[in-house]
Amino acid sequence: MLGIERRQQIIELIQQDKKVYVSNLSQLFKVTEETIRRDLEKLENESMLTRTYGGAILSQNTLEDLPFQTRTSMNHEFKQNISIKAANLVNDNDTIMVDASTTCLELIQALQGKKGLTIITNSIKIPYDFTNSNFNIISTGGNLRAHSLALVGSVAQNALQNYYVNMAILSCKALSLDKGIMESNEPESEFKRSMIKQAEKVILLADHTKFDKTGFIRLIDYSDVDYIITDREPDSNWLELLQANKIGVIY
Repeated sequence: MLGIERRQQIIELIQQDKKVYVSNLSQLFKVTEETIRRDLEKLENESMLTRTYGGAILSQNTLEDLPFQTRTSMNHEFKQNISIKAANLVNDNDTIMVDASTTCLELIQALQGKKGLTIITNSIKIPYDFTNSNFNIISTGGNLRAHSLALVGSVAQNALQNYYVNMAILSCKALSLDKGIMESNEPESEFKRSMIKQAEKVILLADHTKFDKTGFIRLIDYSDVDYIITDREPDSNWLELLQANKIGVIY
């Protein structure tokens, strides 16, 4: 097993159990305890966890504005699951706007069997990764927010006003029953608000770890969303809220 694969599994374990132990991980992955300590040190440097005596605990900063590369390694399996479901809502020849989230990057991968798609995005990674695809990719331009590989600001937002699309597909940082749908930073929140104004349908991609959490910025209201796609069934309180707001739930 490659180190990056082992660290991904460690992330998934600590998100599930909130803590891990060096000795247990050493036995699980059949590597030395020193190797596990190096893994935990690397993950701590990426703000994924906090090392403790004999192990590590889930970082209290996991809802902060984490770098793109760090987020890429988080909940990868959940994102793949969601992206496959979201791809089923997209038809050949559709026009879509997508944000610069790691979940939408997974979505574009899942869409490669579609024909005639036009994709408008503020991501700098999507045009680069899919240079040889059959997609018609339109970049918004704008100011580079290197932290998240996203283009933001007035140039990016104004570019969106030139287009009307079938759907806007976006992710978020957190969802709360009483506080709404939230993000971690204002520049990308403003861009996403501009996206939904130009779309017939709005699709929110959010894995189960984002429910019942709080982010820094209020992003949009539930009434702005047509579909929420997640990886497991939300509990009854969530289903009642989403039904009241006429939001389709796919899991």
